[in-house]
Parts: sequence; structure tokens; C-alpha cells
Amino acid sequence: MPLALLALAIGAFGIGTTEFVIMGVLPQVADDFGVTIPTAGWLVSGYALGVVVGAPLLTVLGTKVSRKKMLMFLMALFVVGNALSAVAPTFGLMLVGRVVASLAHGAFFGIGSVVAADLVAPERKASAISLMFMGLTVANIVGVPGGTSIGQAAGWRVTFTLVAALGVIGFLGVARLVPDAGRPKAQTVRTEFAAFRNVQVWLAMAMTVLGYGGVFAAITYITPMMTEVAGYTEAAVTWLLVLFGIGMFLGNLLGGRFADRALMPMLFATLAALTAALLLFTATAHDKVLAAITLTLIGALGFATVPPLQKWVLDQASAAPTLASAANIGAFNLGNALAAWLGGIVIAAGLGYTAPNWVGALLSGTALLLSFLAAFLDRRNRAPGRVVAGAVPPVERQPAVHH
Repeated sequence: MPLALLALAIGAFGIGTTEFVIMGVLPQVADDFGVTIPTAGWLVSGYALGVVVGAPLLTVLGTKVSRKKMLMFLMALFVVGNALSAVAPTFGLMLVGRVVASLAHGAFFGIGSVVAADLVAPERKASAISLMFMGLTVANIVGVPGGTSIGQAAGWRVTFTLVAALGVIGFLGVARLVPDAGRPKAQTVRTEFAAFRNVQVWLAMAMTVLGYGGVFAAITYITPMMTEVAGYTEAAVTWLLVLFGIGMFLGNLLGGRFADRALMPMLFATLAALTAALLLFTATAHDKVLAAITLTLIGALGFATVPPLQKWVLDQASAAPTLASAANIGAFNLGNALAAWLGGIVIAAGLGYTAPNWVGALLSGTALLLSFLAAFLDRRNRAPGRVVAGAVPPVERQPAVHH
């Protein structure tokens, strides 16, 4: 695999750390600002909504520059947002910092997915995408648990200061390792938006919203769930997040490998198993050992859906993939925001800290039904004599740069 994928993984590591570390320090942040846990959950939802807005907006604005320059700008924006979060004197200003940092998230992963896929042969595209996302999964093994421990020992502000430093490293990695292929000829606003005439692109994003949203319904409130229900100490949450990260890491690798072989069957299997695991978590959360096992399984199954869903979007919008790819990253985070909000509602309603698990199961189960619909439509459109509705005609693209 090209060395440039390492640079993308470094950026993904920083982004993954800031996205997930807030769960580990959520009680501390809530205490410092004098807000409730559900209110502090807006730091998760606000970040996710910022990704939803920033993904298409910054991708469109970036059509005038090369993808490398855009990736560098996004990492700089990420640094500014996390630095603001670190010094925020009020909850509102911290929320602003989270949103600023989140604006870089969707466009970075969206543009990075296209760059990663262009660097390898067609039969290895999902694997290349999964290697970029490996940075995000490693963040959940190293960055998030480490940031949680630091936040509990030295304060959450130190955590976000270090996350900003990670962004600086990511910026330097992109500048040094990612090749500058110039602005692709096909990268215009008109051709990028044309991809959304394909109903399969919209179906893919709906699957993304609901499928991965199911994971976030549970993981957003994992700290109170594990301490109040399972009986773990607050310090043990760090190691539980390590297990979740290991699950994500393994799921990402398996998802990339098997999606290159049999994309839709892989998606069917992971979404069905994820739905079952989330339902099971409602019961296993009351036992320390079973809770840890189920949490790891949810991480693996949830992230195993990422490479196939991202590749499905790239396949369906192959003529103009950049905006569709970024929009699908936004869809992941729209699902995160929706799930965090719904999870907060059921907790505030007095249904307990395990209630978000069955909310997540409902979301993932709906995504499974949509995947069946997408597969049916794909088979129908591939039938002899049929034309895919909304398909975008091929356009000339510059050759990919290989290292």
C-alpha cells in the first residue's frame, strides 16, 4: 500500500481521538460547567451536526483547489477548533470549539477516501479505505483511552490541548507524504452534485445514518452505563474504551477485506449481527464480564460496516465521487447526532442508562432493511436492457498518482 495512506491515517487518528474522547470525560466536563449529562451530550451531537454541515460545504468550496491543499486546510481548521475547546471558559464556547473542529471531519474523510481509493488498483479500494480509517480505530485503542486517563488525572482541558497537537502532526504528515495530483478535471460543483441523481447514493447515506447511528446510541453514554449499571469504577472506563477500540480496529480490517470480495453479503451480516448485539447489551450491561465482551463486539460489528458503506457510495457515484463520499461521512455523523439525542431522551425520560441500547438496535435494524432494498434495486438495474436511474455519465479524470 502507498506510504501516502500513512499520512491519511495520522490525520484520521487525531480526528478519531477528538470525536470519541469526549465520551470518556463527559462527566468531568458536565461537572465543570454545571450542566447535566444529557446536556453535556450536546458536545457529541453538536460535533456530529457540524460534520454533517461541514462535509458537503467544505467539499464544494474545495473544488477550486487540489485535494492535498484541501486536506492541509482541513487539518489546520481541526487544530483551531480543538485549541478553542481546550481554553473555553463557558459550555457554549466549548460547544463552538467542538463544532469548528467538526467542520474538518467529514470533508477530510470524504476527500481522503477518494484519494486512498485512487492510489490503488480497483480490487483493493475497500482495503485502502479501511487502512485510512485504521487511524480512527487506533485512536480508540490509544488516543481515546489515553485522553480519558489524562482528562481524569490532569483535567479534560489538557486532553484537548494534546488533541490539538495531534492535529499539527497530522497537518505535517499530509504536507510531507500525500502526493499533489493537482485539481482533478472532473472535480466541479456541477458534476459532483449530479451524483445525487442516483437513488442508490441516497439509500447508502440512509443506511449509514441508521447503521452506525445504532453504535453511537450506546457508546455516547457508555461512561454512566458502565459505572452506574455494570458497576465498574470510573478509572476502568479507560480500559473498556480500549476494548471498544480493539473491536473497531478488527472490524475495520475485516470489513475492508470482505467488502472487496462480497460487499452486500458482508453488509447484511454485519448489520444483522450489530442489531442483535445492541439488543443483547440491554441485558449484558448488568454484568461486568458480559458487558465488556458485548462492548467489544459492538465496536467490531459497527465499524465493519464503514468500508463497505463508503465503497458502495464510491461505486454508485464513481463519475463524481468526492462530494458523495464526504456527504456519506456526514451521514455517519448525522446518525451519531440522532442517536446521541435519542439516547438522551430515553435517559431523561427515566428509562435508565441501558435504554439507548434498544434505541440503537432499532436504528441498525432499519438500516438492515434498507440494505435489502438497495441490493434489490441494484440487481434490478443490472438486468439486461435496463439503465440505472440517475446514473452520472462518465467524465474524464486525471490518472491517479502511485507511489
